[in-house]
Amino acid sequence: MITERIKWLISFEKAKTSEILALTFTEKSAREMEERVDIAMPYGYTQMWISTFHSFCDRILRREALHIGLDPKYKLMAEAGSIQLLRKNLFKLELNYFRPLGNPTKFISGMLQHYSRLQDEDVIPSEYLEWVKKQKVSTEEEKTEMEKWEELAKVYKAYDELKIKESMMDFGDLITKTLKLFRDRPNILSEYKKQFKYIMVDEFQDTNISQNELVKLLAGKEGNITVVLDDDQSIYRFRGAAVSNALYFRKYYPKARVVTLIKNYRSDQEILDRAYNLIQFNNPDRLEVVEKINKKLISQVKYPDIVDERVEFIHSDRVENEADTVAKEIVKLTDHSIHYY
Repeated sequence: MITERIKWLISFEKAKTSEILALTFTEKSAREMEERVDIAMPYGYTQMWISTFHSFCDRILRREALHIGLDPKYKLMAEAGSIQLLRKNLFKLELNYFRPLGNPTKFISGMLQHYSRLQDEDVIPSEYLEWVKKQKVSTEEEKTEMEKWEELAKVYKAYDELKIKESMMDFGDLITKTLKLFRDRPNILSEYKKQFKYIMVDEFQDTNISQNELVKLLAGKEGNITVVLDDDQSIYRFRGAAVSNALYFRKYYPKARVVTLIKNYRSDQEILDRAYNLIQFNNPDRLEVVEKINKKLISQVKYPDIVDERVEFIHSDRVENEADTVAKEIVKLTDHSIHYY
């Protein structure tokens, strides 16, 4: 859908390629979208802004980081690099509870996961510290618990300062520092808002709060924004994905038009009906209920060899046995031979 929209915008001279921003969730999706657009369009179209959120923010920060006092030649760290950085500076941090004498590095991975989630939810170190200070305690148990939160908040701030000093960023920083850039420097934000006349986001149900805030800043209240999503396919909550972004999109953009795509070209009707019945258990927190739309898919494929086949429920005592049963059933249905060792 986004590929076709890009093609239409350029073909009918509604926008230049540099005026279109298309964001998606994974590198694989971004590459596939770029390839589809490249195939669909004539030769000579360049300067495409099709990427993941992180790649987009990296591109912005490499250009503009100096405006918020950051080194544009920063080194990007994966999780292993973040762990190594904290380990190297562990004894410079104000740690008590989270640096046990017997195993000083015991909590590093867990702390980094905690900070990553804070980044996903657009919580900066100063806000975290402020929240801790506002908490009221009345018992010794509550006081001990709040001391742990205060320790985490102080280390979050120290970790952020350490990364700035060492000219390093983790992947969460790419989003949060771009948000800081746009919020602290409205003149920079204004330039990009003028450039990107059309903003498109694929797999919008997998965006987290920080990514959603980034989109809102770039599009503004009256921006031309298109999002493609299926809230029933939101599977990245453990990574910070907020399905509320999808549920409340229309509250922020009340003029948005909802287009429901219900034609399915992959599965037969029996599978679609069973899946639809199952997903109803997620009600009422689904777009179908919130927006009062119909999401019941209609199959567009016919399998001549399948006549009124029912979906079979397979239950096993262990996941390995379930997988083995499913594999044997596939072999039987496809009439292929297989050897078990």
